Amino acid sequence: MAEKPKGRKAKAARGRESLTADRQVTSTMMGARLRALRTKKNFSQGDVERGTGLLRCYVSRVENGHTIPSVETLEKFARVLDVPLYKLFYEGEEPPTGPLLKALPSMEELAAPGREGEDARYLLKIKNLISKINDSDRDVLLTLTRKLAFR
Repeated sequence: MAEKPKGRKAKAARGRESLTADRQVTSTMMGARLRALRTKKNFSQGDVERGTGLLRCYVSRVENGHTIPSVETLEKFARVLDVPLYKLFYEGEEPPTGPLLKALPSMEELAAPGREGEDARYLLKIKNLISKINDSDRDVLLTLTRKLAFR
């Protein structure tokens, strides 16, 4: 039984193989989805070519999973197929729900007493002082700050 090659180069090659396999699955799924949307609209690849400005052979390559289109190209497909961009990735009628993201604390919350928000408290003091000066003085202060930062 042959041993697997060891070392950084071998590890990188295995990583590329995995990435290539993931890309192949992605491009195949994307192509199938585009083909399904196109045929649902009774469009030919030539219709898509005329609407997007992309060559029909390129449209075919995308639909067959040989090419992964850029986001800009996907926007062209969505525009011609008259669907929102998310429909190219998702089959449901409603947009998919996003992950429940925790809201970032505000500067005031970071500066609350008892927290380790010394920097936030300092920045709040600066913010309050700067809000009291006029625009021309603010520009002078900004220019001075830039000069000091790059000394």
